[in-house]
Amino acid sequence: MSIFEKWKQGLQWSKIQDGIGEPPWEYDFLYHLPESEYPKYLKKVFKYRTGQNVDLTPLNGENCRGGGFFRHLFHKKCNLKTFNQKIQWLKLYGVTPLMRDCTNKVKVRDYVSEIIGEEYLKPVLQVCNSFEKIDFDKLPDSFVIKCNHGSKWQYIVNDKDELISNKRLFDIVKRNMSGWLEQEFWCWNGFEMQYKGIEPKIIVEPLLKDDVNSFSQEINVFCFNGKPKYIVKMYNPKQVSTYDENLDITEDVFSTDEKNLPVKADEIIKQTYVLSKRLSEEFKFVRVDWIIYRDKLYFCELTFTPFSGFRKFKKDEYDFKFGSWIDI
Repeated sequence: MSIFEKWKQGLQWSKIQDGIGEPPWEYDFLYHLPESEYPKYLKKVFKYRTGQNVDLTPLNGENCRGGGFFRHLFHKKCNLKTFNQKIQWLKLYGVTPLMRDCTNKVKVRDYVSEIIGEEYLKPVLQVCNSFEKIDFDKLPDSFVIKCNHGSKWQYIVNDKDELISNKRLFDIVKRNMSGWLEQEFWCWNGFEMQYKGIEPKIIVEPLLKDDVNSFSQEINVFCFNGKPKYIVKMYNPKQVSTYDENLDITEDVFSTDEKNLPVKADEIIKQTYVLSKRLSEEFKFVRVDWIIYRDKLYFCELTFTPFSGFRKFKKDEYDFKFGSWIDI
């Protein structure tokens, strides 16, 4: 398709959208949406997902230097107060080249290796540009296939022989992985601009579980300007422990049904605190995600916009408290 045809198609989608109104919208419409329209439609998405309003007017040219999408040379007082509101603003205006590299599941490995050392990286079995280039003969019995340019775009393969022998299952995995490689993730999950423009690849990793049916313990460290403020350790989907910036036991702030276990911070929690502090120094906000496998800590990813800034807190005061830690 020529540039003119793409431009014409974009105009057609805009005309169609004028009659659609509220989200959710089609992928093709969002993909062709002019960048100048992103704030208007993200406001609609935020209202749709949370029931709240958000002001996404740029503050000034300096604050917009990260994303580079909307450079305005006027000043405006920031009236954003909550964590979720500020995440929306950062999605549009706060993205830096380093954030985009650290969102890329391949490139982030270089950053982690440089800052804390490659011993915390999960092994990589293969990296390729297409599903057809995966060499299944060289893979172990279980592994994870994922795309480097999105979130949750992955398949957990518990049994390689079953995948290969089951043609229907194999075709589904192939079709979905190939489809994801041709898409931009930001279109699907609320204008998360750090994903935009990442060169898509497939990365294959070993499945870090002692048993395919077990749950690997995970740790999320919420860091603000290089300071860990809130830590969640997940034992399984129903049980967690949470800690504050002093590593004291605290309550769960998010609106979930998980049971909060009052377990004193152990050495691994203290280790994630120190390492996450180093990894987060360059960012206004980032959640550093870890996994524990055979009592060893492995880095998972840097999450700059968890739940795309739509996650519910148990109390409004938590949303405001987390928001006060983000300096815009």
